[in-house]
Parts: sequence; structure tokens; C-alpha cells
Amino acid sequence: MTRVPITGIGIVAPGAIGVDAFRALLAGGRSAIEAVDRFDTSGLSAHSAGLVRDLVAKQFIAPMKLRRLNALSRFALSATKMSLGDCGLPPPESTGVVLGTAFGPMQTSVDYMQDYVEKGASLAPPQLFAESVANAPGSHIAIEHNLRGFNITVTQRESSALAAAMYACAQIVKGTVPAALAGGVEELNEMVFSVLDRIGALAHAAGEVKECMRPFDRRRNGLLGGEGCAIFTLGFGPNTWGYFSGFGMARDTSASISDWGGDANAVVTAMHAALDDAELTPADVDAVFASANGTRRLDATEGTAIARLFGERIPEVVATKGYFGEYAAGNGLQLAAAVVSVRDQRLPASAGFEVGDDDLAFTPTRQSHDRELRHVLINAVSAGGGIVSAVISREAA
Repeated sequence: MTRVPITGIGIVAPGAIGVDAFRALLAGGRSAIEAVDRFDTSGLSAHSAGLVRDLVAKQFIAPMKLRRLNALSRFALSATKMSLGDCGLPPPESTGVVLGTAFGPMQTSVDYMQDYVEKGASLAPPQLFAESVANAPGSHIAIEHNLRGFNITVTQRESSALAAAMYACAQIVKGTVPAALAGGVEELNEMVFSVLDRIGALAHAAGEVKECMRPFDRRRNGLLGGEGCAIFTLGFGPNTWGYFSGFGMARDTSASISDWGGDANAVVTAMHAALDDAELTPADVDAVFASANGTRRLDATEGTAIARLFGERIPEVVATKGYFGEYAAGNGLQLAAAVVSVRDQRLPASAGFEVGDDDLAFTPTRQSHDRELRHVLINAVSAGGGIVSAVISREAA
């Protein structure tokens, strides 16, 4: 694949607004997951999540527009302005927009339906209905910046942001558009949190083990949710963070609609396809940014796949979701962590990991440290079976 430059990054994350704050979060090795105070969790088994608390949206969005936007659109417009500011140039009018989201504006849909039931159709606020569709954030980005390229929203659960980046790069390489804004956006609300808790997906206290998201840890017992937005400017601009150099996809047919599967070979297929697309071999990979989220099945399956692909030479493995939670920015924050690492030539610690798992052939990073990173591999494995892998490279060729 022709390599596509990443020329700007905008971040709205738990514990970090802006790429510099995000970089500091990773360097510090401290999780931004904290006790939930947005809604009542007293009747649930889990009580923590990665929530965005520090965004001052009026710094990025005009007041008259701000009042009409839900949280998801505020995240997206704020991150986009930061990304374009980081790029340093206004986008061409033909720039495309593609965002990934796992659940979309769920809270807005809840609010609209409550008003609809309580007040009737004629009194339900129409602005809520307009904001209740998953493609509202992407549409606002295009309107705000007068962009007339494609406008796509991808909903592929945990793989959404990486799938969005794959689509954007494919269109740039084909010449459909000269540039694109790609990334992911997510909002965590009471309904999503409660459903994940009821189906047993969330990490919880168990005896002496405290509630914590522990990717690849022997004591792991579930994920914790997150939110935020990551927007990447692609294809134009004077600055370069790195390059998308390859993508691969696969499907684990053993997965159910609400859980991960156990077919490690499917994950190997996606990783191999990404390396083939980048014209690289496993020996060229300096680090793997894993999809691991602290669930028993996903972490075991991905761990087995990494061992099968790399054999005796397993590169360093990083699990970043312990910093900000699963689903954060449609998992665009996982991608952002990889891009920042390539730029800085430094790997972060795997937040939440403490005790090694004897069933895994590797131990993820324990501390942040300098490391030459020519190429890193990123995995996004979805409940339901979708798998996307990508390669980020330091150089243009």
C-alpha cells in the first residue's frame, strides 16, 4: 500500500485534552479510569470507567452552535479543531470525513424517546432527533469546515476507529480524495454501562482483587468502559507523525454477537494481511499494540495469535486500554497511543498489568521506555468477530 501520512492529531480523552496532555498521560503510566459519578452504579457490580471530565468545549466551538450539540458531537468538533491546528493547514474542500463509533449517540436517543413518550411527538425536541443518529458528529465536522468529500460513519464495535482509518487511507490511495479526517468518537452513558455490567463484561472486585481493568494480567476478569474522541488528519500538511503503511481484515466465525471468539488463526490472518499490505515481514515489527481489554477470552486468543505469528521472536507488546477504557473514541485512543509512540520513539507501560499469565508466551511492557520503532502493528478485535489490523511506520518508504 502507498503510505499515507498522519499530519495532525486531536485528542479528547479521559485525563487528557490535547495530544500533549495525552502524551504525558502515557508517559506517566497512570490510568485515567476512576469512580463513576455521572450516574448511579450502586446496584451494579462495576463502578469505574474512563470519563472525559476536563473538556471545555467553548474553547473550540461557537456558543450558538455549542448549545445544539450533544456530547458526542462536542467531542468530535473539539478534537477536529485540535487536529487541524496540529496539522497547520486548512483542509482542502474535497477532504473526506470518516468516523468510527461503537454505540453512537445512545444517550441522545434515550433522551429523545423519553420526551416522545412523556410529551408526545409534537413536543419532542427536533434537535434531539437530529443528534440521535450515529453520523451526526461526522456531519457536523463537514459542515463546520465546508468539506465536500465522502462522509462515512463506521459502526464495528471495538474495531470502529481502525476500520474508519482503513477506509480513509484506501480512498486517499485510490485518489478519490486528496485528504481525509478519520478517527473515532464514543460517549459512555448509563444504559451502555448497565448493559455491559448485566452481561458480565465489566471488571469487578473479587475477594482481595480490586476492581481494575487488567489486560493480559492473570487476575483479569473484565473490561471497563471509556469515552472520548481521536481525530487524525491524513494526506496533507507539513508535519508528519508517522504513516499508515498497511491494513488487514479477518473474521472470527466462532464469536457470538455479544462476545469475542476463540479463533487465534483469524487474528493471525488479519495481522499477516496488514504486514503483506505494507510489504513487511513479522521480523520488521518492533512492537504490537494489542487489542487486549482484560477479558479472559479476548486476551488469551490475541496472546496465542501473537505467539503464532512471531514464533520465538515476539516483539514488545503494549496494552493501552487500561489507561482510558474499552471503546474510548471507538478505540481511536489505542491508535493514537501507537502513533504518538512512533513519533516519540518511546513505548508506554501497559496500564493495569501487574501479574504475568503463565499461559501467555510474553509479558507486556511494565514501564515506559525509549525504543527504536520503525514499524508497529495495531490490533482491533471486536466482539461479534470483526478484526482489523494496521501497520504504522516511521518513514515514508
